[in-house]
Amino acid sequence: MNKNKNTDRYERMKKTSSVHMAMEIKKTLKETIEDFPNNPEGMDYFYKLVSIFTEEKKINTNGKKVIATTCVQVPTELILAADAHPFRMCSGAYSTDQIGSEYLPAKTCPLVKSTLGMMHLDFYQVDKKPLAVINPTTCDQKRKLGEISRDLVDVPHYPLELPPTKDTEEARIYWQKVVKRFTKYIEQITGNKITRQKLKNSIRKVSRAQQEYRKFYTLRKGKPVIWGKDSILITNTYFYDDIERWTLSMKKLNKELERKVKNKEYITNARSPRILLTGSPSIFPNLKIPLLIESLGGVIVAEEFCSTSRMLYDTVAVDEWFMYDMVPALADRYLKPCTCPNFTPNKDRERRLLEMIKDFSIDGVIYQTFAGCQLYDMESRNISKLFEKNGTQMLLIETDYSPEDHGQISTRLEAFIESLKTRTHI
Repeated sequence: MNKNKNTDRYERMKKTSSVHMAMEIKKTLKETIEDFPNNPEGMDYFYKLVSIFTEEKKINTNGKKVIATTCVQVPTELILAADAHPFRMCSGAYSTDQIGSEYLPAKTCPLVKSTLGMMHLDFYQVDKKPLAVINPTTCDQKRKLGEISRDLVDVPHYPLELPPTKDTEEARIYWQKVVKRFTKYIEQITGNKITRQKLKNSIRKVSRAQQEYRKFYTLRKGKPVIWGKDSILITNTYFYDDIERWTLSMKKLNKELERKVKNKEYITNARSPRILLTGSPSIFPNLKIPLLIESLGGVIVAEEFCSTSRMLYDTVAVDEWFMYDMVPALADRYLKPCTCPNFTPNKDRERRLLEMIKDFSIDGVIYQTFAGCQLYDMESRNISKLFEKNGTQMLLIETDYSPEDHGQISTRLEAFIESLKTRTHI
């Protein structure tokens, strides 16, 4: 079925979904802001940023051309160096999940269905239509989006071919060639040359954002001064916000949190179990699991997602500021530290999770997997065995974007959190 914006059906679908999405965002924001005490003042910027979507407004890209991405593995420094605005096109809305369900198999991951629905209805979070969607081959379902959406979305998809492993020299060389081709493609579609100075500046812009994120990350290792639901929202806004505005807002928030640490203004008492949340990524407005965890007495002090810590923690290591060194260095930064379950073997993810349990004094792990998300679901067994050997309790939750399982999940989470409280304070 070709998308025809003049058809009555399409217009009705778009209008209905727009209303439902606004209601979803308002509901999530209400729960995020009003149902929790001690939200930092610095969070106001991020709350307001996502609230504009309830008014059918979009993020101002300052007149720049827009390049969309579907995964953290896209070297956004190259997009910035081409004077374009990168934004990650991943949706957590149930309203667009239902639209995507019309065109995808029932057992498809809800994130993929929701993202297709968002693209089909032109629900882009930015004020310009993207020139292209860059689609890394980290997920088989996202990999097929470009083909499936051909008749529904009039934006070209560019496949960014990741190797299936990252631990060999052959894989590293192959990925560097892919990134070099991608550099030429970005220049071609934007019409802007990526120069040595522009790339150097963009790497430094991203590095400043990463520096503020790592401060934030470190602050969360102590007694909690910010809720995990806020941490997830903050990193989600990095998907589409202007990078310098985002960095400045993070800097202000970090200063406030540092004062809270100094003044011992903690958000919870000592009995609140410290939770590590991992698995399928939480994308706004789908904060169902994080909000439930923290409303039931837990506090998420760390996340291991491609929508949070994996996105911003590692920096580019450049030896010489020339194109022949910067582009391969960029490629290495997006391959070597990655712990995506797309790669096999994936021992780095196991190592990373054990480090986080130690660094953040984790009491228990909640592993979220979406129905249809095969990669995270298949890897959950090995991760569960890893935690069992380490003496760390883990709860596996399979869910989707629907609100229907709210009661069932709430019961399981409450029992898990209570068991952690008992174990921690024996």
